[in-house]
Amino acid sequence: MPDQVPALQAEVAACTFCAPHLPLGPRPITQFSASARILIIGQAPGTKVHMSGIPWADDSGDRLREWTGIGADQFYDPAKVALVPMGFCYPGKAAGGDAPPRPECAPRWHARILDLLPADRITLLVGSYAQQYYLPRDAGSTLIARVRSFERFAPAIFPTPHPSWRSVGWMRRNPWFEMELLPRLRAAIAAHLSDG
Repeated sequence: MPDQVPALQAEVAACTFCAPHLPLGPRPITQFSASARILIIGQAPGTKVHMSGIPWADDSGDRLREWTGIGADQFYDPAKVALVPMGFCYPGKAAGGDAPPRPECAPRWHARILDLLPADRITLLVGSYAQQYYLPRDAGSTLIARVRSFERFAPAIFPTPHPSWRSVGWMRRNPWFEMELLPRLRAAIAAHLSDG
């Protein structure tokens, strides 16, 4: 299975499937390997990440690393952490922020990538798009309901809000996230990283 990874990485990097819909053109940004036991499924790259080509290389990424307790050296080690957004390319702007991830991307690529990852992984579903795609419908119809139900899925899956600047106010209104979910998440991640 590990020998399939470079071919799939190259195929993803060359993807232009959504090119007509991407205002800055295609630039698929992912990170994965056959040994990564931490999987982070986010939304889609923003403009900073599109320009740098480095996933989560922005303020949201800094906050996500703080939430998870993963230092940048481990976070950017594909042998340890897979970064597989719902949309691999910057989708453009919409009212109030970035446009949603392109809907073609996850069905086209996710199953093939996830099939190469270890079965005993931890998955972070960061934001509504990932949660709506991967959690059962009865997990809740709102982000707060899905994140609040984390006990149901832990320690294999942790739903979190997107770590944008908006999450600062969200965390103030929902102190249980920092007091209950984050310690469980950090402990599970630390155990997986030390085992690996």
